[in-house]
Amino acid sequence: MKHMQLRILSALLLIAPAAVAQDDLGAIFGKDSVRRDPVIATFKSTRIINAQSNETLARGDLDFRVAHRFGDMGGADGGSATFFGIDNSTDIRIAFEYGITDRLTAGVSRAKGSGHFSQLYEVLGKFKLLQQTMDNRVPLAITLFGNAVVTSMKSSPDKEAVSYFNKFSSRMSYTAQAVVARKFGDRFSLALLPSYVHRNRVGYMDMNNLFALGVGGRLRFSKRVALVVDYFVPFRDQASKDYYKTLGIEYYNPLGIGVEIETGGHVFHLNFTNSTATLENQFIPETTTSWLQGQFRWGFNISRRFSLGH
Repeated sequence: MKHMQLRILSALLLIAPAAVAQDDLGAIFGKDSVRRDPVIATFKSTRIINAQSNETLARGDLDFRVAHRFGDMGGADGGSATFFGIDNSTDIRIAFEYGITDRLTAGVSRAKGSGHFSQLYEVLGKFKLLQQTMDNRVPLAITLFGNAVVTSMKSSPDKEAVSYFNKFSSRMSYTAQAVVARKFGDRFSLALLPSYVHRNRVGYMDMNNLFALGVGGRLRFSKRVALVVDYFVPFRDQASKDYYKTLGIEYYNPLGIGVEIETGGHVFHLNFTNSTATLENQFIPETTTSWLQGQFRWGFNISRRFSLGH
């Protein structure tokens, strides 16, 4: 599994040098096209697949988003009996996000939830701390992301269950991320996502605090079509992994691969991922399905923007 992780990260990183060459030559020879203007459209959407991008909404823009994840395509729960997962849905998320300023976005969402908790309500915020510039004086874009999620599901009567809530705070979880991104030329973009997830209520030998590192990329094929990929490595301690393995539960790193299609005001993602959940609070710490066992699923993200400002 470690070798596969290294190959995925290496493949994304090796694409960058060829794409960056043209920009570097422009900077060396001082072409007029190289300006101090901010780089725009590093990514076409506020999300890559599962991962956040560095993009925020323009002031006054409202983004209506729908994310859907179907069931396993293969494995014991997939195959022709479920029409390769189409009969099932592991998670559905509906969100509204609004651009308060060009740098600050706030939003709310409702997700079905996949994992220990369901019936999830999310409040989120994104702030564009730094923007990459055309002349490379600012070589990176940095955006900060955070959310708070609460479950409204009924508490289990079993006091030992993860879903037993003896107080309201037990229903809460949080995510904090820094999205560090760079656009190389006009075709390739790369993002790194140092991430922190805190869950107030977890099972025995699970981790309340979990750090992870994500990587995402976008490779544009034409004006409206691109390949998008994202991948997360959660740093779960070995004792936790070993304990849950004795219970028949094994954790995997979430990997998503998809095609992005832009059609006017819509951005449409057709994707495949082994993650069953759509929220960072769940897919980073709780992915227990494997690509190698056929436990990946078809899904889609739809974004529709409305301009409510000037």
